[in-house]
Amino acid sequence: MATHTGSEGTVRVGASNDILEIRSYSVEETADTVEDTSMGDSYRTHKTTLKAWTGTVDVFWDETDSTGQGALTVGSEVTVRFMPEGTGGGDAYLTGSAIVTGKTISASFDGMVESTITLQGTGALTTTTV
Repeated sequence: MATHTGSEGTVRVGASNDILEIRSYSVEETADTVEDTSMGDSYRTHKTTLKAWTGTVDVFWDETDSTGQGALTVGSEVTVRFMPEGTGGGDAYLTGSAIVTGKTISASFDGMVESTITLQGTGALTTTTV
């Protein structure tokens, strides 16, 4: 059984453009269900219908990161790779096409300028290896 630290990972736009200054990221997969309970059943039963996924990437804002943060403009469709193990040979990662649905930039006088980028998957999220 293998475990990993968060600092091993990265997120890429396209095949090889690492997003710089990542603080954290998350990926969530969900499945819709419909009820198929019929008369005489003792318990409600359900069937899986459609699946979906979303993601967020939290970064320290870097306006010079044109191929990472800069490529994630609101409304654009991109291929992303969530690489929790890193980029070494044999490392597993999640990949899929997504639409950038939001970008927030925030700052406080005693902190860093930060940004949160939100993604809506379009199609399947697949797991593969480097």
